[in-house]
Amino acid sequence: MTTAIVGVGNIGGAVARHLVAGGEHIVLTGKSASRAQELADELGPLAHTATVRDAVAEADTVVFAVWLDTIKELIPQVSPQLVGKVVVDPSNPIAFDDQGRMVRSLPDGQSAGSVVAALLPGGAHYVKAFGTLAAEALAASANRTPQRAALLYATDDEHAAAAVERLIRTAGFDPVKAGGLADAGRIEAPGGDLHQSGLDGEVVGADQARAAITADR
Repeated sequence: MTTAIVGVGNIGGAVARHLVAGGEHIVLTGKSASRAQELADELGPLAHTATVRDAVAEADTVVFAVWLDTIKELIPQVSPQLVGKVVVDPSNPIAFDDQGRMVRSLPDGQSAGSVVAALLPGGAHYVKAFGTLAAEALAASANRTPQRAALLYATDDEHAAAAVERLIRTAGFDPVKAGGLADAGRIEAPGGDLHQSGLDGEVVGADQARAAITADR
């Protein structure tokens, strides 16, 4: 199995490192080809680089580890290559005001997940995942002991659920399903009660995550 990671910033880099540590073959691509190549060189023979279109075509699963607005630009460019692929979306509806404060970039009640899923071609398998922790926590929390950290995901697609659970375990976390696409906003920031920021900044384990899912139902 091969996973494409589009974007090699803080989130994409952390996901890439964790997956390679777990034995996953990955193909890296991003705005900066040189930065993607540097990361591939760091990660060794399980990682290589390609253009965005070639990376998506090669992979079984595609992680769009870029800003929401960038995902919205990229999907139409690679739409034919996404048919049949699992699409993993870590994005959050984040913007910053004139004072540098984090604010929502979407209206209340609209999730980034619903926006991204609506752009995908028929036959793509969508799942919201790998965006429930801040980048620093994601980078630091893989294979935590004695209790693994949980990564929550949301999807209506059974194929996507199985694929992302495998990836989450490979990356060194416990997968916990938060619900379907209608629940994607719960695992997004700002405002999601199941995002790390909505859990008082805690990096919770699977049991705590499951309890939090049902606590506010």
